[in-house]
Amino acid sequence: MTVALNAPLDDWVTRLADEAVAFAEQNDTPVKVASGISPSGPIHLGNLREVMVPHLVADELRRRGIAVEHIISWDDFDRFRKVPKIDGVDESWEQHIGKPLTRVPAPHGSDAANWAEHFRRELEAALIELGVTYRGISQTQMYTSGAYTDRVLHAMSERRRIDTILERYRTLDKAKKGGATDADAAAAAAEAADAASGSAEEADGSGDSGYYPYKPYCSVCGTDFTTVIAYDDESTALEYQCRCGHTETVLLREHTDGKLVWKVDWPMRWAFEKITFEPSGVDHQSPGSSFAVGKDVAPIFGWRRPLGPMYAFVGIRGMAKMSSSKGGVPTAAIALRYLEPPLLRWLYGRKKPNQSFDVALDGELPRTYDEWDALTRKVSGDKAQPGDIAAYARAASVADPAAGAVRELPLTPRPMPYRTLASVVDITTGDDEQTLRILSALEPDEPLTGLDVLRPRLDRATAWVAEQMPAEERTVVRAERDAAALAALGDEERAALRLLLDGSGTPAPAGLGRLEDDWTLAGITHQVYGVAKVQRGLGADQIVKGDKELGAAQRAFFVLLYRLLVGGDTGPRLPTLLLAIGAERVRELVGEDRIQPN
Repeated sequence: MTVALNAPLDDWVTRLADEAVAFAEQNDTPVKVASGISPSGPIHLGNLREVMVPHLVADELRRRGIAVEHIISWDDFDRFRKVPKIDGVDESWEQHIGKPLTRVPAPHGSDAANWAEHFRRELEAALIELGVTYRGISQTQMYTSGAYTDRVLHAMSERRRIDTILERYRTLDKAKKGGATDADAAAAAAEAADAASGSAEEADGSGDSGYYPYKPYCSVCGTDFTTVIAYDDESTALEYQCRCGHTETVLLREHTDGKLVWKVDWPMRWAFEKITFEPSGVDHQSPGSSFAVGKDVAPIFGWRRPLGPMYAFVGIRGMAKMSSSKGGVPTAAIALRYLEPPLLRWLYGRKKPNQSFDVALDGELPRTYDEWDALTRKVSGDKAQPGDIAAYARAASVADPAAGAVRELPLTPRPMPYRTLASVVDITTGDDEQTLRILSALEPDEPLTGLDVLRPRLDRATAWVAEQMPAEERTVVRAERDAAALAALGDEERAALRLLLDGSGTPAPAGLGRLEDDWTLAGITHQVYGVAKVQRGLGADQIVKGDKELGAAQRAFFVLLYRLLVGGDTGPRLPTLLLAIGAERVRELVGEDRIQPN
C-alpha cells in the first residue's frame, strides 16, 4: 500500500525538519545530520534512537526534494572501558581496558577483525533492513590518517581558553551538586554512565601538570592510562608518561596515535563536518555535560553548536535501562527477529524524542502488531487523519536518494494477526503442513495455497515463539485424556461438554449442532461461546450484555476445556486451539464415553 505525505502536518518530525533547514540557511551550508555510535559492546535499542531521530528528519527532507546527508560517526577510537558479560568474552579481556576499540580482539567465534567491527557490523546489517541511508565515518581512520591533525594542534594552542570555558562548567556542576547528597550525585552519575557508551563522563583533560585536551595512547602498552606532562607550542613536542612506567616525547604534528578528550573532540567534529543537526541522550545534555559545553567550545573551531534535541531512554519490557558495556541487552538485530522493519521504525517515529518508551519483546509484543494493524486499516480507509497517514508512510517507506524516489519496505502481503500466527506455530511446533492446514481453516473464504503470503510476519512469529514466548504461555496439548479429571466432573460440566461435542438438537445459529458440522473458526467460536448460553435457556447467538452469572459460567467452561486439553487454566484462544487440535483429537481428550451422566 503506497501512502504519500501530502497533507500539512505539525508533528515532531516536520517541526525538526523545518528547524534543520532554517539552521542550515542561517549558516549558509547544506543540511547535514549526524549520529554518533560507540561500538563498545552490543549496540542496543537505546543507541538506535541516536540513529533513528536524525534519519527520520533526513527522510522527511528528502521527501521534500531537499538535499541532506546523514553521517554516522563510528566512535571506534574510544577507549575500551569495561568487559561486558556476553558470549565469547571472558576475564582475559581485562588486559585490553584502555585500548582503542579497534585494537581489542573480537569475541571468540567472531570473524571480525576487532571488537569495534564485530559490533558495528551487526548494527550495519540492521540499518539496511530499516532502510537507513548514511555515510559511515571511522574515527580510528580519521585520527590515525592525520585528518584531524590541524584541529588537534589548534585545540592545544587554545588549551587555556578551552580550560577557562570548562572551568565555568566545572564550577556550575559543583554548585548544582552541592544541593544533593553524595549518594544522590553518585546514583545520577552511575545511571547516566550505564545508559551511555561512557564518553559522557570521560576526563576533560585536567591534570596536575596543567590542562591538555589531547590524550595519547601509550606506544608500549597501547592504553590511554597516560598523562601529558609538557607541551611546546612552537615545536609541538609533547611529553607524556603512562601508568605502565613508559615516558616519551613525540611531535604532535606527526603523532596520530591519540585523540582529543570528548568535550573537545565532539565540537571539533561538528566544525570539521559542518554538522547542522545531531541529537543526543540525557547523559550528554545535563548541565556541564558535553553538549552544554560544546556551545562555547564549538566557536573555537569556527562553528556553531548544531541543533541537538535531547532524546529519552528506550526500555525493554521487563528489563532495566540498557547499557552497551554491560552486554546482554536487546539490539536492533534481535528486535528485527520478531518485528518487521516498518513496525520497528514506527515505534521510533510515533514518540517525540524527549518521550521515553518501551519496546515489548515479551508477551505484550503481539499487542504492538495489533496496534500496527489497526493503523494500517485506518490508513486503508477514508477516515485517517494526516498524522496517521504520516506515521504509516514514514514507517512503511523511505526516500531513496540514489533512486530519487520513495521506496516501499517489505511488508507481509497477507498480515494475519501476529497473536494467531504465534498460537498456531506454538501448537504445531512450527510444522509447515499443520500450520497451513490450520491457518487455511481460519479464513475459508480466502483459502491459503501456501505460507509465503504470510511472510515475513510468520517467520517473525516463529522466531518469537522459539526464543521469547513466556514459558507459562507455551501450549502443550495433552498426549492422553485426563481420566481422573473426567471422572470427577459434575453433572453441569458433563452437560456442557456434551453440548460442545454433539449440540443441543436445535440447528444453529440459535442452537448448537455437532462440533464438526461447521469446522471453521467462526463455527467453532459460535459453538464454544454458545454452550453457556444454551445451558441457561438462551439462544446460542443471542447477544447478552451485563449478565455476570453468564460471564462467570463461560469463564468456568473455558477453564474446564483448557484443563482437559492442555492441562492449564489458560492458553491460546479456544476456537483457534480446537481448530489446531482437530475434532477427532478433541473428542479423544473429552470423549463421549467419559462424559455420560453418573
